[in-house]
Amino acid sequence: MRVRKAVFPVGGLGTRFLPATKALPKEMLPIVDKPLIQYAVEEAAAAGVEEFIFVTGRGKAAIEDHFDHSYELEDLLSARDKTEELAALRAAIPAAGQVAYTRQQEPLGLGHAVWCARNLVGNEPFAVLLADDLIQSKTPCLKQMSDAAAEIGGNMVAVMDVPREHTARYGILDVGSDDGHLAEVRGLVEKPDPVEAPSTLSVIGRYILMPEVFEYLGRKEKGAGGEIQLTDAMAQLIGAQPFHGLRFEGTRFDCGDKLGFLKATVAFGLDRDDLREGLGKYLSDIS
Repeated sequence: MRVRKAVFPVGGLGTRFLPATKALPKEMLPIVDKPLIQYAVEEAAAAGVEEFIFVTGRGKAAIEDHFDHSYELEDLLSARDKTEELAALRAAIPAAGQVAYTRQQEPLGLGHAVWCARNLVGNEPFAVLLADDLIQSKTPCLKQMSDAAAEIGGNMVAVMDVPREHTARYGILDVGSDDGHLAEVRGLVEKPDPVEAPSTLSVIGRYILMPEVFEYLGRKEKGAGGEIQLTDAMAQLIGAQPFHGLRFEGTRFDCGDKLGFLKATVAFGLDRDDLREGLGKYLSDIS
């Protein structure tokens, strides 16, 4: 099984980061010097993805501009011999024809956003990446997933254990067999009350899905929060197709949360050779 296409739902309003996101898409908020959405696209490319499908909304033109050439800026950098900056700028742009955009005209939930990409995905396995979930790891998370899925087939989600009191924030797995790395998915529950949660193993924003999920998403049945939930549609595939949760190697940062965003900025800054010493000294001085 080879995953060639990835869907990036980027239509959200980013209200938790207002006023910064009034005119700037939340996916364009930078971690050090790259926007969140670029980290997600680079992760997908490292996993072998060849087609990048963005499900956008109003006010998201900056994302389209980011993954396109800016000839005036490139000419300026070239004229000033800013070769390193020019190379970084061009490296962020996928090849012609690799990027497609479609709109989610109503904010009806993640499941609806993914369903909007159905005609661009077609009848093949595909990945879904949520840019809010930034994962720092030696091997990109989606690459870990695609390698595992190539061996066992079927649907796969990235998972991590969360405190039981936080289960109401996530899609939670009902687990069958579990070897500590791959967990068989026996059921999925969206945002369960902690006392009712079947486990503490939660789904985070990385998915490899079979195209049959579109059939269930197309029913537009509303779930938790009155939205069309991707988790509910995925649950319909359990039993008909293999379905596993992968405990990925790496650290996940919830960049849809202000504290998570700040933690990611520090962690990625400390991982940079050009910033580690200065940032580390500053953190030491203020601690």
